[in-house]
Amino acid sequence: MSERIKRNTVLSCWIIFAILIFVHGFEAIILRMDETVLGENCINKLFGILVVFCVLKMLGWKWSDIGFAGSGVVKSIARGLLLGTASFIISYCAEIIILKNQGHEIEFGIFTTGFSLTGEAEIHRGIGFILMCILFNIINVIMEEGTFRGLIYGIISVDHSARMALIFQAFLFGVWHIVTPLHNLIDGDINVASFALLSIGYVILAGMMGIKWGLLYRMTGNLYTGMADHFFNNCIATNLLHVITETGTDEMMIIRVTIAQLISFIAVFTVWLKKR
Repeated sequence: MSERIKRNTVLSCWIIFAILIFVHGFEAIILRMDETVLGENCINKLFGILVVFCVLKMLGWKWSDIGFAGSGVVKSIARGLLLGTASFIISYCAEIIILKNQGHEIEFGIFTTGFSLTGEAEIHRGIGFILMCILFNIINVIMEEGTFRGLIYGIISVDHSARMALIFQAFLFGVWHIVTPLHNLIDGDINVASFALLSIGYVILAGMMGIKWGLLYRMTGNLYTGMADHFFNNCIATNLLHVITETGTDEMMIIRVTIAQLISFIAVFTVWLKKR
């Protein structure tokens, strides 16, 4: 099985991805776990970690072979959190300036929500929900970074260039996020044209994030810096720290995330060019 995977690396990764995105779509669209008290799609993440474990066994690889190194953990996590914090401070400030110029009164709120493109997400307050949000987002970054930047990048690197592996995993990571607008399309919250536009936007934005975290992996030799930045984006800036106006909550979240990701991408890419 190991040699079969290594002889057909691209096909093998497409098969792994197809299995994972099927479970992801089934949970989000059929089971709708994000609409339960958990407020999160977590089954596909746990399943994804199991798939990574099984494929590593087939290949005879260790977790350290795909970026889960045993050293430099604290320093790498600190760098990732610093990157996420700095870029989102700038993006939150930009969001506040725009809202202020539109005449809005602004306040911040700390609570959890299920992510929604349409802004119709249920609010959960209390320490229990916040702790669940943190836990599920830790599981999320372990699965997504371990799968895309770790396993898929590693398999493609067997017989392709590092550039090919970087772009391939980032493209699949972008496609992975199309499940969200598909969910809204099926619910009738958006039309086909909006779905197409949002899907393209997701592939580009999530793909750019995938390249950024892939470059961090190549520069540091581990996944922890990318995982920490990924965690800050998903947990803090998307799910916990909210901007509230008299007309709604997080009405400019997509702009906040886009600005932060552009800033951090440029920073990481600049460092990458200098290191090269």
